[in-house]
Amino acid sequence: MKSTVLIKSNRYGITVILDDQVAFDELITDVEEKFRDSGKFFEQAKLAVSFEGRNLTDEEERRLIKAITDSCELEIACVVDHNQGREDNFRRVMEPAPALSATESGQFYKGTLRSGQVLESETSIVILGDVNPGSKVIAVGNIVVLGALKGTAWAGITGNENAFVVALEMNPVQIRIGDVIARSTDKKQKTKKTTEPQIAFVEAGNIYIDTLCKEVLNEISWT
Repeated sequence: MKSTVLIKSNRYGITVILDDQVAFDELITDVEEKFRDSGKFFEQAKLAVSFEGRNLTDEEERRLIKAITDSCELEIACVVDHNQGREDNFRRVMEPAPALSATESGQFYKGTLRSGQVLESETSIVILGDVNPGSKVIAVGNIVVLGALKGTAWAGITGNENAFVVALEMNPVQIRIGDVIARSTDKKQKTKKTTEPQIAFVEAGNIYIDTLCKEVLNEISWT
């Protein structure tokens, strides 16, 4: 019988190859079984993971990650997007990756996120560096980028539309806050420069980007 889940590994991480012909709920069950059977092999390893074989939504990707981590002691450092330079991305993620530093209200990440890197936080997060095109930042709380935001940022992933995204240079491919999405739609807007930090927030079901000032800071909360 054909296996619906295959695991390939390299020195930096693993690639999970998924059958695109089976129902997703069935695939989740197969993933759990596959990683339970492989649990002794992974033990408490910390690896980057990439998914291949079918197109996944953000929700499906999160369910797969949960299925893996619930089934074995493998710690997923990040998710690497599929492309021809996957192993290079694995290497760039795992070798120089600065650790997240926890505080009472959030986490700090020092370093630049390159294409293919995905950084996730269960709280709010401050990034001391740039978020380049092709990279993603996902947080339960707020996202603050002390650099250029040129990739994708998703704040308030549990549905919190009171979350916000701040960047010294706001030039994202996509911003998502809760379930509200805003995308960069034209090249002229995409390359527009600003010398002031900006904040993205939800109001009346839409995402707005405004200059970050004292008045705005007084109105927002650190979630």
